[in-house]
Amino acid sequence: MAGHFVQEDGGEGLPLTPAAVLFPIVLRDDGQTVLLTQRTAHLKDHAGQISFPGGRVEAEDPSPVHTALRETEEEIGLAREHVEVLGFLPEYRTGTGFRVTPVVALVTPPFELALDPFEVAEAFEVPLAFLLDPANHKRHSLHYRGALRHFFAMPYGDYFIWGATAGMIRSLTERLGLHAA
Repeated sequence: MAGHFVQEDGGEGLPLTPAAVLFPIVLRDDGQTVLLTQRTAHLKDHAGQISFPGGRVEAEDPSPVHTALRETEEEIGLAREHVEVLGFLPEYRTGTGFRVTPVVALVTPPFELALDPFEVAEAFEVPLAFLLDPANHKRHSLHYRGALRHFFAMPYGDYFIWGATAGMIRSLTERLGLHAA
């Protein structure tokens, strides 16, 4: 699938910074969940947004898997011995200039989290079944940088999951053949 990627509305032609995120599916006894974070309000990129743990690729990172695992340990303290990498979703190119490799993994409890208070305001879990159900994928639009941008969101309780995070969840939904006709 070389050359296959998802382009977020509004990001065409931007210089791209490589990044990787972990799409962590937690194996709970009562059903699988997805571990997400809420970024702190003061960050330069994507402040306050719901996101997967992850971040930009550093020069010493040998692979996107390494980046995703390193960033996950730094941001939320999830030890890699709890993580089993399954594979990748298509590269996701954001409207803010990031070229993100989503690394899908299973996470085996019990585990302890230690949030980096500078980057992460909260870590929480959402049922995987909720996120994969196309009925919960709501279309939205907003004016940004002089143009109308379209995106999907998955509101869950007090959380508004949108942007790249929602886009990567949609990639998994489509990969599994669950998307609405």
